[in-house]
Amino acid sequence: MTKTTGCLFIISAPSGAGKTSLVRTLLQSDLDLSLSISHTTRPPRSEEVNGRDYHFVSEETFRQMLAGGEFLENAEVYGNLYGTSQKWINEAMASGQDIMLEIDCQGAKQVHQIFPQSIGIFILPPSADALATRLKTRAQDNAEVIRERLAAAREEVSHISEFDYVIINNKLEDALSDLVCIIKAERLKKERQLAKHHSLITELSVPASR
Repeated sequence: MTKTTGCLFIISAPSGAGKTSLVRTLLQSDLDLSLSISHTTRPPRSEEVNGRDYHFVSEETFRQMLAGGEFLENAEVYGNLYGTSQKWINEAMASGQDIMLEIDCQGAKQVHQIFPQSIGIFILPPSADALATRLKTRAQDNAEVIRERLAAAREEVSHISEFDYVIINNKLEDALSDLVCIIKAERLKKERQLAKHHSLITELSVPASR
């Protein structure tokens, strides 16, 4: 079999749509996906672990990395800086590993310009009321930040046409099933299968000698 470049899946959603829970559940499956861990200047939340959820760095370190051209994409969100390692993405994809990027629409657009073959997946909450309720019950942000996130959600949704797939996250298990279907379908596309199974297809195409 010929080694193929890995798929690059981009997952975006408004804050509170359940994207992180969905991705974490997906990574526990047997689909052999690797999550790109972003660098951020945001302070870690109580349940977050450095190197698992994010690479937490100082603003000075982040800006040094940015100046050194180390980021594939970067964005400022609610006053915090986020960036994706260019080197890690390139090496992982070259090895044939399928990668998942969990980033906002601003970052997704930057990545798609460099990797036009990337697959964009947008996660939506079932309703505006459900989104507001999820943000309030998380108890991670104050009322002003919640209002900012609700306003930002409208901006995020305005970019939905830039993505290839849309999933409504009403029930986690249903959204997960939809996400798994997308990943499997992308892996089975003709171009990828022709490259991956080139030897088999060649063997089956050549007339048997008599």
